Parts: sequence; C-alpha cells; structure tokens
Amino acid sequence: MSENLSYRDTGVDLDAAARAKDKLKELVESTRDQHTLSGVGHFGGLYELPEQLKSPVLVSSADGVGTKLKVAFQSGDHGTVGQCLVNHCVNDILVQGATPLFFLDYLATGALRESIVEEVVRGVATACKENTCALLGGETAEMPGFYPSGEYDLAGFIVGVVQREQLIDGSAICEGDVLLGIESSGLHTNGYTLARHIVFDVMKLSVVDELPGLGRNVGDELLAVHRSYLPPLKNLLERGLIRGLAHITGGGIPGNLPRVLPEGLGASVSRSSWDVPPLFQMLQEAGKVDRDEMDRVFNMGIGMIAVVAPEVVETVSCEVEKHGIGSWVIGEVEAGEGVAYV
Repeated sequence: MSENLSYRDTGVDLDAAARAKDKLKELVESTRDQHTLSGVGHFGGLYELPEQLKSPVLVSSADGVGTKLKVAFQSGDHGTVGQCLVNHCVNDILVQGATPLFFLDYLATGALRESIVEEVVRGVATACKENTCALLGGETAEMPGFYPSGEYDLAGFIVGVVQREQLIDGSAICEGDVLLGIESSGLHTNGYTLARHIVFDVMKLSVVDELPGLGRNVGDELLAVHRSYLPPLKNLLERGLIRGLAHITGGGIPGNLPRVLPEGLGASVSRSSWDVPPLFQMLQEAGKVDRDEMDRVFNMGIGMIAVVAPEVVETVSCEVEKHGIGSWVIGEVEAGEGVAYV
C-alpha cells in the first residue's frame, strides 16, 4: 500500500512558509505608524486616513522589479530588489504630488527558501521606513512547477494621499517652463533585458567581474538601489513650487515626459546639458546601440524631471542638491507635442 501523499511531496512546504512568515513579523511591525490598525496575520490590512486631511485624494500604483531580478539570482544578493520595488512605486505616485501611506508586496517562488524571502522583505521594510510608509501586508506564494528553481517574482502595490488642491495633473504647466533633470542612481529598474544581454552575452562578463572603467563589479553596479525622490521633493511639493513631475522609467525621457504635459505642449531637451554616466556610455559602446534607442530604453542618468517656473529653478535645484543629488536644467516646455532633442 502506498504512503499517504502530502502537500510537501508535491513541492509546497507549509511548515517552511509558516516559519518564514514568523520571521517577517518583526520586519513588518517595524514599519507601523499611528494609523496602522491591523497586525500581521489578518486577511486584510487596515489603515486609517490621517484626520488632518480635509480633502484627501488617494493615489495608487502597482509595479514589479522586472528582469533586474535575474541579476539577483545570478549574484545571490537579494538585499536591494525590495528597496527598488518600494522606491519605484513611491516615485510613481509622487509625480501626482502624493506621499505614501502604505505598501503591500507579493513574492511568488517555485521553492520557498526562507533566507531569501527574509532578505527580500527586509529590503522592502527598509525602504518603507525610509519613505515613512507602512508595510501593511503582503503575500508569499510557493508555486512549484511554475517558477524555475532558485527564482521568484516580486511585485508591489502602494497607496498614497494628496490634498485635492495640491494634486499635480500638469494643468499648471506653461510654455517656457523649465525642465530640471534630477540625477538617477543607475539603471533603476528599467532596460535590464538589454543591459543584461550586453553585459553577459556580448561582453561575456560575470556578476563578479569588474565593469571596464567603472571600478565596480557587475553585480554591485546592476543591483544599485532605484532612488526615491520623495526626500528631496516633498518640501518643494508642499510649497507648491513644482508644476509637473515625470518619473523616467521604461520608455526613457521620450516615453515619459509627454505623459505629464498638457495637450498642445511638448518639450525640447538638450543632450549636452548633462554628462551621461559612464555605465550608460559603456552599454552603448559595447552593445553598439544607437543613441535614439538608448534614450528610449534607459534613463540615461536622469531619473526624474521636475517642470518648474523659470523664477524658482535655483530654489528647486538647491533643495535637491541639499540631499546630495545632482540636477541640471535640461530643456524647456514649448508649443507642439512629444520630445525633441537639440
């Protein structure tokens, strides 16, 4: 007579899942604030809107880390991808003037490895605390046969809030407004399929090899944390000094800047107004990629663009640079549509 079949026999270890969740409780609890009403283990997360908000508008977004995860799999370093996930989502709602309230994560894997789950979620919790955002809940799913051994997928969901009168919808943008490009911290979370092909297939490098001319190894450079722009921009948003924001993600400047411009307005961008970081130059040269294609795929060193009135450019730039982040006047808003490079 055959032995009774268990869930574990098919590849799902409920005991390991329970242990992993126990280890995550402290991380989740460390992000709680006075508005967090639920604890770990509830079916749904409870969060109370701050009472001082008179006309609150909720702003939400969802995203993933993309094939940047492949670099984490190769290197065995899973500490930064959770931070990238949170910061990307924070930036996506920031462009409408919202600050984060709470975050939920979703991690799905073929075979649950407790240490990796803890490392990933620790990164999520770290970024939540840095962005004053409660990690309200999440899901860890073990799905053998669906994901290859040693791999996982990671997604996140964020909810933030903005006062209705402070909502940024692009309607205040005028012809002649200035485009202030704000420095990225690397590739962020976009363009990794092309970047990995160039680095690993064309250049034949491994994650431990040093990138030519950069002084850092492949793993460290490609796993650099996606920068959050909440710290340098929060005060400026509260003061009403920013008319528009564009988070430069997939599609680059040409694909993202027009999303925040009113109908009838486009933008001119001067490529010579900032120095493209060596990483992007190396990828372009090694992969023999056209500059137009580079502009569409990567952020090229500009992770966020603030649209501001000419008279406040210096004020905004100084505030950003107080946080150790570079910024450059890279162009202006003009009549027309799309982005024209000059």
